[in-house]
Amino acid sequence: MRRRLLLLPALLVAWTVIPLAHAYAQGGGGGGDDDTSKKKRDSEWNLRQAPLPGQKNAGPCPYVKVLYDAARYEEFKDGQEASNSVGYTGEIEGVAAQCAYRTTDPIKVNMRLTFELGRGPQATESKKTYTYWVAVTHRNRAVLAKEYFTLPVSFPAGKDRVTLTDDVNGIVIPRADATVAGDNFEILVGFDVTPQMADFNREGKRFRINAGAAAAGGGGASGGR
Repeated sequence: MRRRLLLLPALLVAWTVIPLAHAYAQGGGGGGDDDTSKKKRDSEWNLRQAPLPGQKNAGPCPYVKVLYDAARYEEFKDGQEASNSVGYTGEIEGVAAQCAYRTTDPIKVNMRLTFELGRGPQATESKKTYTYWVAVTHRNRAVLAKEYFTLPVSFPAGKDRVTLTDDVNGIVIPRADATVAGDNFEILVGFDVTPQMADFNREGKRFRINAGAAAAGGGGASGGR
C-alpha cells in the first residue's frame, strides 16, 4: 500500500548505471601505426563521460528509528498478560528509507515499513485495523510533524500471522539553508498504543502468536530484549 505524508509529491531517486564496453588490449607492432589508426584508437578508448541524471545528496539522510515503547502492539482480554488472553498482536519488523536533497532543497524521504501481525485465541474477527504513526523530529528536540495511518489486515482461514509492507512516500523536511544536513532530524515510527501497552513494551515483555496457536488456545511468550 502506498501513502503520501504531507502534501508535497515524493521524489523518487533513480540511478542509471552505464555499462562499459569490453576493451581488448592490442600488442604494439613497433611503429606500424599511422595517424589515421591512432585517431581511431583514441576515439574508441578515450570515451567521454555521459552526464548522470542523479547527484549525490548534499549530506547524510535523517535517522530513521522505531520507537521502542511503540514497536509492538499487544491486546489482552481483561488486561491479563497470559498467552490464552492474547487478542491481536503486531510488531514493526523493519524500516527502509531513502532520501534526496541538494543545495538548499528540502529533504525528501520515502519509507517502507514491514509489519508482522498476529491473531491470538481471544481475537473475535478475521479482520483487524491497526493504527501506526510517523513523526519527524528536530533531533533530540521538538516534534515537527506527526501523522497517523490505518493498516487494515485480513487473516486468511487457518492463518494466525501475516506479514505486510506499507509505503509512506513524500515526507518533506524544509531546511533553513544549505548548511543544515539530514542528520539534524529523526523520523520515528510506532504503533498507536495505550499507556499499558507502552509499559509492557518498555519492560521488554513480548507475546508472539505461533501459527495455529489460536485453534489450540495458546500462544508463545518470551522475555524482553
